[in-house]
Amino acid sequence: MRWSQSLIATLREDPQEAEIISHKLLVRGGFLIKLSGGLYSFSPLGVRVLHKVEAIVREEMDRAGANEVLFTALQPIELWEKSGRAGLMGKSMFTLKDRSDRTMVLGPTHEEVATDYVTRLVNSYRQLPCIIYQIQTKFRDEIRPRFGLIRAKEFIMKDAYSFDVDSEAANASYQRMYDAYLRIFKRCGLDAHPVEADTGAIGGNHSHEFMVLSESGEDGILHCPSCGYSANQERAERTPEPCPYTTAAATPREKVATPGAHTVEEAAAALGVPPDQIVKSLVVLADGKPVMILVRGTRDVCDCKVRRILGFSEVEMADPETTEKAAGPFGSIGPIGVSIPVYADIGLKDARDVCVGANEDGYHVRHVNLVDDPEIHIAGWGDFITVEAGDRCPHCGKELTLERGTEVGHVFKFGFKYTEAFHSVFLDANKQSRLLYGGCYGIGVSRTVQAIAQLNNDKDGLIWPASVSPFQATLLVLDLKDETCVKTAAELEKALEAAGIDVLVDDRDERPGIKFKDADLIGCTVRLVVSCRSLQKGGIEVRARRTGETRLVPADAALDTVREFLR
Repeated sequence: MRWSQSLIATLREDPQEAEIISHKLLVRGGFLIKLSGGLYSFSPLGVRVLHKVEAIVREEMDRAGANEVLFTALQPIELWEKSGRAGLMGKSMFTLKDRSDRTMVLGPTHEEVATDYVTRLVNSYRQLPCIIYQIQTKFRDEIRPRFGLIRAKEFIMKDAYSFDVDSEAANASYQRMYDAYLRIFKRCGLDAHPVEADTGAIGGNHSHEFMVLSESGEDGILHCPSCGYSANQERAERTPEPCPYTTAAATPREKVATPGAHTVEEAAAALGVPPDQIVKSLVVLADGKPVMILVRGTRDVCDCKVRRILGFSEVEMADPETTEKAAGPFGSIGPIGVSIPVYADIGLKDARDVCVGANEDGYHVRHVNLVDDPEIHIAGWGDFITVEAGDRCPHCGKELTLERGTEVGHVFKFGFKYTEAFHSVFLDANKQSRLLYGGCYGIGVSRTVQAIAQLNNDKDGLIWPASVSPFQATLLVLDLKDETCVKTAAELEKALEAAGIDVLVDDRDERPGIKFKDADLIGCTVRLVVSCRSLQKGGIEVRARRTGETRLVPADAALDTVREFLR
């Protein structure tokens, strides 16, 4: 391809809305063009990277025995009502009415469609296992689109679905997809770490996310250097730290005036106690009903863990008005005498001398015994906190470390969640009717493009791995008016393409400095320079973008040098 005939437009300045380096460089390098918040168009350069990632995904999915399909992006709401997820997805799901006033959905994911599809086609154990996949656009109305392709309203995703005779067979399908994901990300130049993860709105109780470590990553990842345990912060567990306040107070509980104290720190100062002796009481809406969660004052509630451990479909923090109706004034609530269910974190299990809100504005209560107080009714205990660095591993008890990461893939076993709703059955070898056992597997294809950019760059621009580089080589022609220079470049371009190496020829009438800067910015794996000066010195300059290694080689040796650098 010739640069002069393409629509490649690079920028010298970072876009104002871009917060992380990959977003900045993808826009500056002309790979993406912003249409609106959370909406990006791919340029010819961007499409080439996208298609190369898609090709790797397809090859590995096919290798794993999956069959490619293509579902409609537009879905009838009835499918989502059938699975029970119509309300669960909430405002994140785009809906519209057709001319018959029928509600339709722009698919944020395709579990319902895939299950409906298989229900129509599979009726015998002889057709199983069945794994299907597609690469398609998805839509989610993000509250705060950010980081370019990392959190966009429209994105490209590979989603696969497996259906098996039982849980044991499903484990084999899950492992095939798990292994395929490791191969995919490795071929894309990414070191993706599988970690235990929350299943979220997909459902089920077993899943792994594939995380690419990055300081700008959206997710926290807890890792045990001793035994290898890894989990997303939304899923991570810990060995609970012993409560230091397990001895019953010598005096009965005492109501104390704490005017203006609405935070843990303010209450601790007013009461003259350390912050971890305060019990933080929070009201959450669990499937629309208020529930109180108790944790140590220095810890935060993880709503994902509350939802999963207590078996709710949706959990969100209650607003001040709801909190006041359920317990008392926001910032002064506690578990004494409340009528709503109260659940406590396991780190409070033996707490016998702590401080809580009095459910009255400007008052707290000291010397509270959570274990034996007749006015405190703990409905259940669980690991409800957000695990942090320094907490103890749930398996070996060693200290956990915390890193940041970006999710690029997610694999789930959802069991009968959808097949039961859709009555997806098959006849087994004994002619007995049984439910299909399901799993689903997603890769954010467009997100993967940006994850690669996030980890492959330097001060001059992007550095694409050869497997996904928009062009494996850029060929800079510096002296366009010199016949020998132009002829040599044309012959080299032809030789590269004949060898299966895609090349971008920068034939623009621009200063050499601009061409060099743009070549570094877009980051193709190998750069070749043909100029009168290089030819006089003995040939063609070949440079590896990642290492900076540069060689001046004869024209007939340039192809072999490019091959070497690509390897």
